[in-house]
Amino acid sequence: MLTHIDCFSGPGGICTGLKAAGFTTLVAIEYIQSCVDTYSANHPDVHVIQSDIRKVSAEQILPYIPKDGVDLVTSGMPCETFSTAGNTSRSFYDDRQFLFREGIRIASIVNAKMILFENVPAITTKTTEKNNKTLVIDVLKNELCNAGYSNYIEISLSATDFGVPQRRKRYFILACKDSNTKLSAPKPNSKSEISVAEAFAGLPNVIPNSNKDETEYTGDDSAFSLLMKNDIFWKLPHKDSITYHHPMKHRSYTLKRFALLKPGESLKDLFDRYTGAERQQLQKDRILPKKMFIKRNYRLIESEPSPTVTSHCLDEFVHPIYDRALTVRECARLQSFPDSYDFRGGPYLTPHLHNNIQDKYEQIGDAVPPLLAYAWGKQIAEILGGLNNAC
Repeated sequence: MLTHIDCFSGPGGICTGLKAAGFTTLVAIEYIQSCVDTYSANHPDVHVIQSDIRKVSAEQILPYIPKDGVDLVTSGMPCETFSTAGNTSRSFYDDRQFLFREGIRIASIVNAKMILFENVPAITTKTTEKNNKTLVIDVLKNELCNAGYSNYIEISLSATDFGVPQRRKRYFILACKDSNTKLSAPKPNSKSEISVAEAFAGLPNVIPNSNKDETEYTGDDSAFSLLMKNDIFWKLPHKDSITYHHPMKHRSYTLKRFALLKPGESLKDLFDRYTGAERQQLQKDRILPKKMFIKRNYRLIESEPSPTVTSHCLDEFVHPIYDRALTVRECARLQSFPDSYDFRGGPYLTPHLHNNIQDKYEQIGDAVPPLLAYAWGKQIAEILGGLNNAC
């Protein structure tokens, strides 16, 4: 049995992929209650510790750990201070950028053979302080070595290369205690990119403001949609109907704005297209807002993968065909969460002002795509097989 500890677990993206790859997650650590609710609903056999990871003690973990330790600890700490998505995000210099230490600490407590770190690629250029040239990533590597994990590789991977219908790049460090183990990253396994049309195959349209969930598949499938419904592959309980395909509420002027968008266009394009008196009239009618947001109301292109799904995905994406935002299930498809995945906790929507709750869209957007985690799981299982045979 391959064993795993899930730090900063979120709603369970990594656990879901690793489970399909043959891992057994023993303990998960997560601070946000809504993510804990979702995690526990889908992975009831995992002991979930809801806590600030800095307060988690060895006594809380070790009763669930084999005497000889675990195979893998994963640590996908929050990426807000590393992301380049916001104008001020990289100006933050606080203790969150050193939370990687908790992944190393937990790995030492459970005597983990390997650690897998995940974050945005911009982590590699973030300094520890303003006007200081010391990089956070160099501190991380030094502390890995000090903890005995001096054998490591680092790599950035694109989710589209692993069957995820989304252009999402992530940076990884895989570290091992055994200095003789040859480490390697998963090789791309997708011959072609999965498009939005393939991702949404079989999902019916929903009508905004109708309050009618659509629960029946259309029967039109793609290889990707069949995989999302393959609960044997995912090792999850089977569900026959669609869940969380709930119509959103849109004001009439918002629907008119969506109707102006062509595939591949966003709110910025509408501001570029409509100028002068024409723009002023659209703003007076509230079809265009007073302020232009660059990452807002992007109409997806059917024949291409989506851009990166973030915690703001409800505001950022418009359906490629219909004049509406995406449903929770459609966002989950773009992240490669299986259709049987149950998103508990929190309302559908909540203002991005709360640090202790995430709505369903936020949970999905902040997760690691399960298919990307699955690729790592298969690769690490192969490495561990060689390591165990050597022992």
